[in-house]
Amino acid sequence: MKLIIAIIQPAKLEAVKQTLSEVEVFRLTVLDVQGFGRQRGHAETYRGHEISVNLIRKVQLQIAVNDDFVEPTIAAIVKGSRSGEHGEIGDGKIFVLPMDECVRIRTGERGGEAI
Repeated sequence: MKLIIAIIQPAKLEAVKQTLSEVEVFRLTVLDVQGFGRQRGHAETYRGHEISVNLIRKVQLQIAVNDDFVEPTIAAIVKGSRSGEHGEIGDGKIFVLPMDECVRIRTGERGGEAI
């Protein structure tokens, strides 16, 4: 079992959800987050004054999958979130973490059965 955490642009969320459903991944958690990577923020003009915006709004997806679904899930996220053919800075990141245990609260099922 793995926990896949993806940080993507908010505008790409619907496209990623569509590509995930094509590979039969339907369970995910979506969080609004802020941060920066290489971009280190940007400057905006507000009432004639330039303001430095250090944190950029992003969307974080958390998806728990069995080992067989790891690669299809990653491929679907990349396909749905990449800007253009080769991508651009700010398209996001995907992290794959080992997941030792999963418990479904309602039934008490454990492991891959609970996902």
